[in-house]
Amino acid sequence: MRDAPPQLEARTRRGSARAYYELTKPGIASYVMITAGVSAFVGSRGTLGLLPAIHTVLGTGMATAGALAINQYMEREPDAVMHRTRGRPLPTGRLSPTPALAFGAALLMGGIAYLGIAVGTLPAALTTVSAAIYHGAYTPLKTRSYVATLTGAVPGALPMLIGWTAATGVVDRGGVALFAIGYLWQLPHVLALAWMLRQDYAAVGFKLIPPGGARSIGVQMTVSAALLLPASWLPTLLGLTGSWYAAGATALGLAFLLLAAHAARDLTETAARRVFLGSLVYHPVLLALMLIDTVRP
Repeated sequence: MRDAPPQLEARTRRGSARAYYELTKPGIASYVMITAGVSAFVGSRGTLGLLPAIHTVLGTGMATAGALAINQYMEREPDAVMHRTRGRPLPTGRLSPTPALAFGAALLMGGIAYLGIAVGTLPAALTTVSAAIYHGAYTPLKTRSYVATLTGAVPGALPMLIGWTAATGVVDRGGVALFAIGYLWQLPHVLALAWMLRQDYAAVGFKLIPPGGARSIGVQMTVSAALLLPASWLPTLLGLTGSWYAAGATALGLAFLLLAAHAARDLTETAARRVFLGSLVYHPVLLALMLIDTVRP
């Protein structure tokens, strides 16, 4: 048998590298890195050095990428059924399950170890807890109960606390406040997405929509957005951010609440999409306001 041409080997290597890259869900992993970095900056009261920032962001990103890769390994069978996920590396056969699992585990453990060595044992421990909840509770609950949605918001919000503890070394009121913002923001975000993907989820038995359907989703999105508004004021009330942040958080929170309330009245595909897109605007802008208006000591 002839050896493969160099061009074909190069394309194969590039294709394999691309598949591993996709396995980490780079968009989500990158945003988690930003979230942890902003939280660390606020926790340091604007004094976070470049090297600690790099350690925090890099370690969190590695662990997150690994956790997301393991999730794709665990859900490779339902991913092959759902329209949204059929093109992922494992359902398409671009990667084999065992190497994918090994890759994810190496990234996750490497990220946790990196955080423990470079930043501290507390953020490393919180990262471990986040991965344990994600894989041990959220993923198996998805086919059993709507509790999965409420549970999954915990590891989704923990990067705020991971970043905070990387800068402060403690879990205190400020860290809990940022965690609460991250948790409450996620509920309208994931509920709107679940409604838009309800047919895909039903095909694989995912129970991410609460009992009561559209009406229940609308109410829960509105309640979460309403609670998010006062929660977003906590950084200013605790002296972490200034009045510009508070004003911006209020405007963002009211706009997000209006979107959720409108969807609660009539949860059409368009209304759900507006809530989802609104959530994608709300949180990054809120983080930017925190970053800009952090109160220095």
